[in-house]
Amino acid sequence: MNAPLRRPIPLLDNEVLRTFVAIAETGNFSTAAEAVFRTPSAVSMQIKKLEDQLGSTLFLRDARSVTLTQHGEILLSYARRMLALSNEAVSRFIMPELSGVVRLGAPDDIGERLLPSILRGFAESYPGIMIDVTVDMSLALRRRMEEQRLDLALINCATRPFPSGGEVIYTERLVWAGAKCGTAHLRDPLPISIWEEGCIWRMDAIAQLERAKRPYRVAYLSAHTMAQRAAVVSDLAIAPFPRSYVTEDMVILGAKEGLPELTSFDIRLMVSPHAAGPVRAVADTIRHAFTELARAA
Repeated sequence: MNAPLRRPIPLLDNEVLRTFVAIAETGNFSTAAEAVFRTPSAVSMQIKKLEDQLGSTLFLRDARSVTLTQHGEILLSYARRMLALSNEAVSRFIMPELSGVVRLGAPDDIGERLLPSILRGFAESYPGIMIDVTVDMSLALRRRMEEQRLDLALINCATRPFPSGGEVIYTERLVWAGAKCGTAHLRDPLPISIWEEGCIWRMDAIAQLERAKRPYRVAYLSAHTMAQRAAVVSDLAIAPFPRSYVTEDMVILGAKEGLPELTSFDIRLMVSPHAAGPVRAVADTIRHAFTELARAA
C-alpha cells in the first residue's frame, strides 16, 4: 500500500510576519500599515492569507481595537524569533563590521519615555550591536563621558548658560503639571515633587518660585520620573515636567493658577571623539528619532 501523499508545510513569509508583529504591537491595522509602508487593504489581505495558511484566527477585531487570539499570541513569539534570526543572518553578510558593545548613558526621563522604543528599533536594524545602558543624572553622565566610561550619552541641559559640549538634538519647554481636577496647587506652602541638587528641572522650578515669592515645600523627593508622576496624579504635589510628559490624567498649570512660567531645556547628545562604526550607528539612530519627535510635536 502506498503511503498517502502529504501536502508540504507552507513557508511563512517574513514580510507577512513583520506586518503581523506590527499589528500586534500597535493594536491597529492602519497604524501598522504606516509602519510597514503598505496600505490598510494590503495589510488586511496579508493577514487573511496568513490566517488561511495556519487555519487559525489570529486577531479579534472590534470598532476600536485589535487584540490577539490565543493562536495569535503563540505565533507572535515565533514571529519575533524568526524575524530576529533573519535580521541577524543578513547583517552578518551586509554589515559584518557593525558588531560589538556600545555603552550609552541617559537620564531617567529619557530612559523611561523614549529610549526603549529607540533601542528596540535599533536592535532590529543592527542585531550585531549590543547596547549597555546606564541611567543616571545628567551631571554624572557628563563625568562618565569625560572618564571614557561611556561611548555616548543623552543629557538634559539648561538652554543657557551651560558649558559647551554635545550636540543639541531637541529643545523642550518645562511646564507645571498637576492632577486633573486636583487641588495641590491651591495649598500653601505649595507642595512640589522634584529631585536633589543637580537636577535642572529642580533648579528652574525653585528659581522661578523664589523669584515670584511663592512659598513652597518639597513634598515628594524622587530621582525617578515615574515616581514623581505618581505623586502628581495622586494630587500629593505638582511637578516641573517637559510638556510632552504631561499625560491625560494631568493638566498644565500656569499664571491663571498663580504659578510662574518655567523655561526651556535642551537634550544634548555627547559622542566620544574616538567613536567607531557601531557607536556612530547608535548616534545616527538617536538623531533620527529626535528629528521625528520634533516633527510630530
